[in-house]
Amino acid sequence: MSRTPGRRGLRARIVLGFAASTLLVSAVLVTTTWLLARSYVVEQREQALTQQAFADADVLRNRLSTAGADVGRVLGELVPFGDAEVVVRSGDDWYSSSLDVGGRDVPRALQEVVATGAAGALRVETADGPQLVVAVPVVSAGVEFYEVAPLGELETLLRTLAVVLGAGACVATLAGAGFGAWASRRAVLPLEQVAGAATRIAGGELSTRLPATDDPDLVGIVAAFNSMVDALAARISRDARFVGDVSHELRSPLTSLTTSVEVLATRRQELPPRAQQALALVEGEVTRLRVTLDDLLELAWFDGAGHVPDAVPVSMTALVREVLEGTGRPVELLDAGPEPETTVLGDKSRLERAVRNLLDNADRYGDGPVCVGVRRCEGSVVVTVDDAGPGVAPLDRERIFERFARAPGSARRSVPGAGLGLAIVAETTMQHGGAAWCAERPGGGARFVLSLPVART
Repeated sequence: MSRTPGRRGLRARIVLGFAASTLLVSAVLVTTTWLLARSYVVEQREQALTQQAFADADVLRNRLSTAGADVGRVLGELVPFGDAEVVVRSGDDWYSSSLDVGGRDVPRALQEVVATGAAGALRVETADGPQLVVAVPVVSAGVEFYEVAPLGELETLLRTLAVVLGAGACVATLAGAGFGAWASRRAVLPLEQVAGAATRIAGGELSTRLPATDDPDLVGIVAAFNSMVDALAARISRDARFVGDVSHELRSPLTSLTTSVEVLATRRQELPPRAQQALALVEGEVTRLRVTLDDLLELAWFDGAGHVPDAVPVSMTALVREVLEGTGRPVELLDAGPEPETTVLGDKSRLERAVRNLLDNADRYGDGPVCVGVRRCEGSVVVTVDDAGPGVAPLDRERIFERFARAPGSARRSVPGAGLGLAIVAETTMQHGGAAWCAERPGGGARFVLSLPVART
């Protein structure tokens, strides 16, 4: 089955659809979850740090009220919450609980807020990571209290949460793709069954039917398909019976007519010249009709047969030699390869007829055969018949194997035969599991090829 480049199949589109849908839903859920979690965690953290800063500021105020105005000594005894550091401004002097922080770490905007007597908090970005600075004016002690708390752990937590959510989205997408692959197999399986059944039916297995199903969505399709195949098989069988019956019914009067013509032919010399011409014309047409009836009976047998009966080993080299000798053609036309094993399984009489039809076709349309080759090619035995005629146009190389097909440009009565010889060749090779085709002969002319599977030993 050919596929247009760049276009994906139905199964691939289903898998991609499931994966894309899962990815979209996961992305929305992950983004929403991360934003809500980030907002909640940051808010809770900032609230906790702010409350702790107010508590530390209250402790500083109480100690300053009992220890006097020695801010440095009181600040040295103050233990801030967690990793926070404290910066205190008393007048123009700055005091800090650590050498790592100082007045330089307090934003100017926050100092202006505290100068008005109001408390505030501000998140700042530093080289060491984000920090939250909480400012509390201690009016009774005449100082400004600033607590600097690092938010690095919070950022690490948020990054970890983002990675976990992203990984979850990827896993969900892969799971969606896996479910899509499973669903696509279940969805495409009925189509594959229909395609397989149609292929077998096209190959001649008219007994093929789709298995029964309890799927309510497929019951109608299965029933319609099987009904169509039943009708097709009945029609083909009826047509084959009709052709066979007509041929058989015509055989008796044709036999009588042939006998009468033969009787007249014994007295040919007693007839006047015009009667002799008429007798010759009748003899030719009777012969033509007999050959046509034989061909129709043969095709009717192919239409009704399901397999080759009584298949026996047949040497194609010996068979071709016998056909050449039996038809009065020179055996030197045979070009057999060095491979001795050219044996196939089949019906010898029908294979002989196929080869004879190819030779007759070469006589009628190709100025006679010039070479008949028999070769073994891998698992097949190939018989070729070359002629010295004008050849066959590429567009007509398949059509000439159809029933009642003739060479392009030939009139209906310009050559003998009804255009059934190559059709019998094609049916015979197909019935034996092989194929027949026409190609261009190197050097000019046509080459007709029979390919049959080699007999397995």
